[in-house]
Amino acid sequence: MPPRLDRYELKFGIPRELTEPISEFASVYCSLDNYSLKSEKGFYRVNNLYLDSPGYLFLRKRMEGAENRFNMRVRSYGDHPTMPYFLEIKQKVGGVVRKYRATVRDEEWYKVYTEPGFESREKDDAPSEIKNRELFERTIFTYNVSPKVLTQYLRKAYISDVDDYARVTFDTDLRFMPENEYNLHPDESEMISCDAETVFPPGCSVILELKCYTSQVPLWMIDLIRYFDLQRMSFSKYMTGIIQVLGLYRYDSGERNAVYR
Repeated sequence: MPPRLDRYELKFGIPRELTEPISEFASVYCSLDNYSLKSEKGFYRVNNLYLDSPGYLFLRKRMEGAENRFNMRVRSYGDHPTMPYFLEIKQKVGGVVRKYRATVRDEEWYKVYTEPGFESREKDDAPSEIKNRELFERTIFTYNVSPKVLTQYLRKAYISDVDDYARVTFDTDLRFMPENEYNLHPDESEMISCDAETVFPPGCSVILELKCYTSQVPLWMIDLIRYFDLQRMSFSKYMTGIIQVLGLYRYDSGERNAVYR
């Protein structure tokens, strides 16, 4: 992945039974990514540790629909995550998502943020990695951020064989737990399953995402959207997780309507 990736991210809520037909459509142009190739039935676990300021600034910006906003997370893969982890900042400016990513392999990576004077032992001297790690560290201290919630979900992902960059992902089985430490290992006794009734359109339980460069939207993606009559939705795993964990719901007229709908 380049040091900065500018892309469109289109999200759709779909019924579980559409996963296979859409997969078959996408497979004409795409192949499973490396994680899906190694996983049972193509699905693998993704764990995201989201960070925010003491006053939940990132969450508030998202809820307000700010045109320029971002979030911070640390990502790992698998039911029992092992290094490397990935430091990520996702900034949304208008309709474009800008993603910065850096790899960490040091088991004590988090001490850079928790112990004054601790120096990173990362050996990768690639300029892009150094630049993005420094950006992540600088943003942590600028906003005084700390871990807030750990999210986990199952993902199946395809990557285009015919475009410079395009991805199709299916996310399901969303779960969350409160997390105040730099820990990416889910605790089964603490995990809360996503309340699909308050999050997804009726009958839907899977998040389909189509991702591509801003300079090149594949025609086959447009055809896919039209063929399956997909309806775009706005969705944030961080906002969904933190609201469900903290129980911040609004109930209107006897019906459950999440504050982020």
